[in-house]
Amino acid sequence: KNRRVCHAAARLEMGSLWEEFNRLGTEMIVTKAGRRMFPTFQVKLSGLDPLADYVLLMDFIPLDDKRYRYAFHSSSWLAAGRADPAAPGRVHFHPDSPAKGAQWMRQIVSFDKLKLTNNLLDDNGHIILNSMHRYQPRFHVVFVDPRRDSERFAHQNFKSFSFPETQFMAVTAYQNHRITQLKIASNPFAKGFRDGDPEPW
Repeated sequence: KNRRVCHAAARLEMGSLWEEFNRLGTEMIVTKAGRRMFPTFQVKLSGLDPLADYVLLMDFIPLDDKRYRYAFHSSSWLAAGRADPAAPGRVHFHPDSPAKGAQWMRQIVSFDKLKLTNNLLDDNGHIILNSMHRYQPRFHVVFVDPRRDSERFAHQNFKSFSFPETQFMAVTAYQNHRITQLKIASNPFAKGFRDGDPEPW
């Protein structure tokens, strides 16, 4: 790997919250219009060259070749057949890309603009996923190589990270009621769903 990426390190933010979801079996809503992820994928970067330019991006890979269904009586996911044909593989570029290593390392990098959709014809650039399939988000740091023949070195110029605790099942509606409760309890944007919350005014 290029020396400008070989020391790159990424630490997942809100790791304990991700693990809490992961223990229950994380579910992420996909909608026609696109839905943001919660927990949001956020990382703290270190080991970049402060003066070099980097592009940050994410993609999502299927964890297996199965389609699932939720068995309510046992509160568990069961394989329900072969996976649907894979949705078009898309990447989501962090909107601040490209930027200097110093800028990326200065603050937490948040992929809060990323949206998940199940619309195969989506033209908004959202990540297209199949509902009732399991996915692993992947995060990539790409050094912007100024050399004229940089594509020859493309395979050396990036480093990828995946955090097993961020795996999830794509769903159109939450299946596990404990996931619903944890999302409402921990998502600041879900305040309206909390029982007995005094009105902010």
